[in-house]
Amino acid sequence: MDKSEYFSRQIKLWGMERQSNLENRRVLIVGAGGLGSSLAYALGTSGIGEIDIVDFDIVSLSNIHRQIAFKLEDRDRYKCDVVAERVREKSPFVSISGHQLSFSQFISKSNGYRADLIIDASDNMDVRFEIERFAKSIETPWIYGSVEEFNGQACLFDKSSLSGIFGTKYGELGGVHAPIVMQIASIQANLAIRYLLGLNVAKDRLYYIYFDKFGDMVLQRFNMPI
Repeated sequence: MDKSEYFSRQIKLWGMERQSNLENRRVLIVGAGGLGSSLAYALGTSGIGEIDIVDFDIVSLSNIHRQIAFKLEDRDRYKCDVVAERVREKSPFVSISGHQLSFSQFISKSNGYRADLIIDASDNMDVRFEIERFAKSIETPWIYGSVEEFNGQACLFDKSSLSGIFGTKYGELGGVHAPIVMQIASIQANLAIRYLLGLNVAKDRLYYIYFDKFGDMVLQRFNMPI
């Protein structure tokens, strides 16, 4: 398969040199559900050389309508395996691996693990704080993302901290509208690709999307404390 033809639209945008540099990049995605499967599609077909997806959960019926990678026949399969399989079907140029583990298990079993970027798609606050601690320990930026109801937020963390948003107290998540999941995953993927390409990208800035009382979509930006 002709790689230059496969990626031709991207190469027009940022050039062959940057496209080739993506092949040497490694990304860790924590979570293979709504955010994670959308992220894996976007990043796995971008030219990134290596992607690890960590998730011990299996596909349930309630996942299928809002998690883009899954079909009805995928019920009871491991999410990370299904997502990796679907990405391989779309791109032969990525090495993508699913890991049927919790994030803490993955880190403990992968001594010395390094990635160029870590992306949160976990839907779990405790796991997000684990991701942040690990990312800081290896001096690697990470991208936070979350969705609830019709709202969502994303941030590329470098110097700032997740506690700047939530402190140490947070509540349980409510329901979620499927399209907002794809919107937030798209923002995360754009932040990731710009960072990995070496393009200008805002770090430690929270993007928050919601609908106001008039039904108007609002995008707010907040600079995080450093």
